[in-house]
Amino acid sequence: MRKDITIEAEIRTARGKNEARRLRQSGRIPAVLYGAYKDSLALSVDPRAVARILHSPSGHNTIFQLNVRGGEVTPAMIVDWQYHPVTDKLLHVDFKRIDPSKKIRVRVPVLTQGDPRGVKQQGGLLEIVTREIEIECLPEEIPEHFTVDVTPLWIGQNLRAGDIPMTGSMRLVTSPEAVIAHVIALRGAATGEPAEAAQAAAEPEVIKKGKKEEEEEGEGKKK
Repeated sequence: MRKDITIEAEIRTARGKNEARRLRQSGRIPAVLYGAYKDSLALSVDPRAVARILHSPSGHNTIFQLNVRGGEVTPAMIVDWQYHPVTDKLLHVDFKRIDPSKKIRVRVPVLTQGDPRGVKQQGGLLEIVTREIEIECLPEEIPEHFTVDVTPLWIGQNLRAGDIPMTGSMRLVTSPEAVIAHVIALRGAATGEPAEAAQAAAEPEVIKKGKKEEEEEGEGKKK
């Protein structure tokens, strides 16, 4: 999804770990720009600008304008990034040039809405199996997410990737048989009873069995 966002970048002339450390201490991070059959460029960027994109609703699927000072201006996407394992600060980012006229492959989140019938009426449990799917489409048509309605699902039923409608230039890359969400049975749910009811129904049986055993023990003592 294209956004009216511009990230300013500068070309890096020096390389190596020491230079990357000095760059981070100055408040910037190393970056690389590649793609579109052009030479790759070593850059430096402000990590705060990158973080704002990664934390936006469209996340790393956001298409923005990358303005390289003294160089090119190109539509780009974030394709890889690294965080510090302790401080959780951005350490490095990779950008990819985007050609608006060519399809690209992206992974898009899948959200669920509604309360499944199998949960409300049968005491089942909704289980989310796949949280994102891969599609191919033109850059301008990348969705922020897909939303699927799980309300009609009974126990044993599911929604698959192939059930998600593709529009415009979208083509599903993930297997159509991949399960997105399904409703599974808990104890007692298969008969349509809530799990608590099934547990309560089982308790008198245990009590009766214990009483019978006590009676048999009592008769044995009398003999």
